[in-house]
Amino acid sequence: MKYPASQGSTSQCKRWFSVAVATSVVVLTLQACSQNPGPDDDRPRIGPSGEVMPDFRRQVRTGLSVLLDDSLRIIAGKRVGLLTNQTGVDERGRSGIDLLYSDERATKAGVRLVALFSPEHGIRGTEDRTNLSDSRDEKTKLPIFSLYTNTTVAPPDSALKKIEVLIIDLQDVGTRTWTYVGAMLYAMRAAGRANVPVIVLDRPNPITGTHTEGAMLDTALANPAESTAEKKANGFSLWPMPLRHGLTMGELALYYKATLKLNVDLHVIPMRNWRRAMWFDQTGLPFVKPSPNLPNVASVLLYPALVPFEGSNVSVGRGTNEPFQRFGASWLRADTVAKLLADLGLTGVKFQAERFTPDKPGDGKYSGQSIPGIRIEITDRDLVQPSRVGAAILWALYKLNRDSLVITNKSFDERLGSTSVREAIAMGTDPDAVMDRQLGRVVEFEREARKYHLYR
Repeated sequence: MKYPASQGSTSQCKRWFSVAVATSVVVLTLQACSQNPGPDDDRPRIGPSGEVMPDFRRQVRTGLSVLLDDSLRIIAGKRVGLLTNQTGVDERGRSGIDLLYSDERATKAGVRLVALFSPEHGIRGTEDRTNLSDSRDEKTKLPIFSLYTNTTVAPPDSALKKIEVLIIDLQDVGTRTWTYVGAMLYAMRAAGRANVPVIVLDRPNPITGTHTEGAMLDTALANPAESTAEKKANGFSLWPMPLRHGLTMGELALYYKATLKLNVDLHVIPMRNWRRAMWFDQTGLPFVKPSPNLPNVASVLLYPALVPFEGSNVSVGRGTNEPFQRFGASWLRADTVAKLLADLGLTGVKFQAERFTPDKPGDGKYSGQSIPGIRIEITDRDLVQPSRVGAAILWALYKLNRDSLVITNKSFDERLGSTSVREAIAMGTDPDAVMDRQLGRVVEFEREARKYHLYR
C-alpha cells in the first residue's frame, strides 16, 4: 500500500525531538527545516548560472550516518558493542566498524567500540556455512563474537557485561526467512536481561515497504525464542507474518518489542529521506551483498519465491551468477514447466528454459553438473508477487515431476510458512486460489504493522 508524501516545512529551524512509538520506545528523528523546497517538492534546484544542482535533500542516509551526524550524544563516553557485518556501511561505503572505532566524530564524543558481534555469513559476509567461530577483526583487533553456530544464537552474557550499549546495524531483505532479524531479536532479548540498552540503526527495505504478501507463518511453525536443550530454534521462523513483510529493520525491532513484550530499552535511529515506495537502487546507497547468494536487487526480490525450495532437491541457482533468479534439477522437464508457468499469466515475470551448471554451490546440489533449469526474468518489478511465483512453481513441479520432486516437509514449510498451503498445492489446487485464502490474514497483519511505520 502506498502512502501520501509528507509536506516539507518552510520555516528555518533544526531541532531534535523524541516521539513515543509502541510501548516505551524512543525513536530519534531529525526535523530539518529551511526556506528551500521540502523533501517531496519535485521542483529542481537551480544554481546561480541556471544549472540544475544536485539534490542532496533526496539522498537516503541510513541510521548509521544519522547517528554519527546528529545522535552521538546518546552513546558519548560509553563502551559500545556492535552487531553488524559487511552491510553496515554509510552512503560512501565506509564500514560502521571503522567509523565508530576511529572516526573523529566518534572519538571526540568518547565513544569506545570494544566488541563486535556477527550474524550468519560472518562479519564480512563471505561465509556460507554453519559453526562460525569467534575471532578478531583484522583491522581493529576487536573481539568478534559469532552469533551463528549450528543455528542463530544470542550474544553471550559474558560479552554483554563488557559493554554499556549495543548497536545493531544489519541489512534486512524484506523476507520473513532472514536470520539477521533473528540475530537482532535474540540480541534484544539478551540485552534486556543484561540491562544493556539497544540502538537499531535503520536501513531500507530493498524491495520496498509498500508490498506485503505471501503465506503467513503458521503458529505451529513459529518460535521467537532462542534455542534450548529441549527445542532448537532456527532464527528465521520467528513469528506469524507474511513471507514479504514490508517493514524495515528498525520497524521490525519496534514490532517485536511491542508484540513480544520485550523488556528492553530500545532506541531506533531512523533513516533520512527514505520513502516506502523506494527500491534499493533508487536510494543512492551502495548495494552490498547481504549474503553470498544475493548479488543484486533482482535476486533479493525473487528470493522469497525460491527460498522454500532450499528444503527440496531443486537447485535455486546457488553456485551460479544469478542465484534465486533460476531453478533447476537433473530430472526437470524444463521446456514443459516453463510453458505451464507461462500459461498461468503471472504478473511481472517471464520464464525461459535453459541449462546451467552450479559451481561448488553452498547447498551441494548438482555441483559441476549441467542441469535443465528455468530462468525467471523480471519484466515489471512493481507487479511481481514472489510468493505467487513460488506457489506456481511448486504446483507445476508437482504436476509434471511429482515422482522426482523430493521435499523435506519441515524445512520447506518453515520457509514457505504453512503446511496447509504446501499440501493444498500438492493436491493440485490452483496456486492462485490457495494464496488468495491467505489475503485476509495478510491484510490484518499489514494493518497492525502500520503502527510501527516510521516512513511514508
